[in-house]
Amino acid sequence: MHSKDTGIFVMEKRALVILAPGAEEMETVISTDVLRRAKINVTLAGLDSAEPVICSRNVCIVPDMSLDDAVLRGPYDIVVLPGGLGGSKRLADSEKVKSVLISQESAGGFVAAVCAAPSALLSHGISKGKQITSHPCVKKELEASGQYSYSEARVVRDGTVITSRGPGSCFEFALAIVTALVGEEVAKEIAGPMMLPTV
Repeated sequence: MHSKDTGIFVMEKRALVILAPGAEEMETVISTDVLRRAKINVTLAGLDSAEPVICSRNVCIVPDMSLDDAVLRGPYDIVVLPGGLGGSKRLADSEKVKSVLISQESAGGFVAAVCAAPSALLSHGISKGKQITSHPCVKKELEASGQYSYSEARVVRDGTVITSRGPGSCFEFALAIVTALVGEEVAKEIAGPMMLPTV
């Protein structure tokens, strides 16, 4: 798209959010909503299909398309993994997700995971040696692997990997993604109308 102020061509940023059955619905919706407020083009992709997905609290979310179709429309600037124990296990067990994450990391793109979803990073061998955080329920697993430096911070960014702790930190998580992709000023602009503390 063109910037009206400068006339300079600006490449639109693109995010892929992978939605698995049993995902934490707050993490899925907050991440998608906040990124769209920042004018990031978000594709919400169903892990198994484009059919409605039942999340961890029985909220039903309809993805934009299947992950298979979304992959064909790549590449993406960031791949986002919402948590939820059931959803995270499906992400960790999925060969499709493994392929997407390996390709994303190989291309130098961002990867983000919240709550229990960092366990999928471990399962697929992604972001080894990085500092990360997670929900406490998967902390021991991540620490015991010896693959990461674990932090108790609410949101951690280490290079191209962004992780966070859970539903209560998800606005901060999403704003950290916005900052990484389009800058801190945009993150501040969208935080205000949502009545969030400025970043």
